[in-house]
Amino acid sequence: MTQVTDEITNGRRFEFGRNWYNFLTVMDEDRLGHAVDSLKAMLRVDDLHDKTFLDVGSGSGLFSLAAKKLGARVYSFDYDPQSVACTRALKQRYFPESTDWVIEEGSVLDADYLHRLGQFDIVYSWGVLHHTGAMWQALENVDGNVRKNGKLFIALYNYQPLTSKYWTYIKRIYNKYYILRPPIIFIHLLYPALPSYILKYLQGRKFPRGMSFWYDHLDWLGGYPFEVSTPKQIFDFYHEKGYRLDQIKTVGGRHGCNEYVFVKLP
Repeated sequence: MTQVTDEITNGRRFEFGRNWYNFLTVMDEDRLGHAVDSLKAMLRVDDLHDKTFLDVGSGSGLFSLAAKKLGARVYSFDYDPQSVACTRALKQRYFPESTDWVIEEGSVLDADYLHRLGQFDIVYSWGVLHHTGAMWQALENVDGNVRKNGKLFIALYNYQPLTSKYWTYIKRIYNKYYILRPPIIFIHLLYPALPSYILKYLQGRKFPRGMSFWYDHLDWLGGYPFEVSTPKQIFDFYHEKGYRLDQIKTVGGRHGCNEYVFVKLP
């Protein structure tokens, strides 16, 4: 058994790879288009030609694919073997002959592994580092992969004084007690997931980043390990390392991910 399988069996880790595998059944050109647009908007670019792109925790592989569509040379890795398989499946579907998209299994907590990868123009890790069980170490480690004048694009769960404790508890029991998953899913589908979805529908808004309502719901409920941070904490952390904040999108004090794009100063 792999370490990932052991952690899942013991209720210490959500089956991220399995959820992403199911997501691929609904992944289409429309979702890919939204993923591409979200990268362009946050990175303030029209394309990524002549750029290198490191996807830290590639998950489904959707954003590695989006970066490749924009012309980047892509390196993808994930801790979960099934997530690696998902990323490889997308590569086989869209770029089967490409030599500029490398995919492998690896951990962001393995500093030696990251050092061997070298530096990149763009280091991307959306909703990943807070699931490692050692978020601050992961934030420290990815710094070494960003070249001077390069960009670091990360998204991290927002801290809420009381609500974050509640979600930590829910995620723990979701993973530890399989029999409790159906009621947990149903209760939180009624609130807050479904009202949020209905509001988006009535306002004519697409699901952000090409994601899926259902599989995002499962990812949110089960996503464990789970750590949170405030925008100030993240800003201070990277400011001290010589980064300039280029772009930020917060969830406005609610639960969800704050998005940051930093530029590493020369």
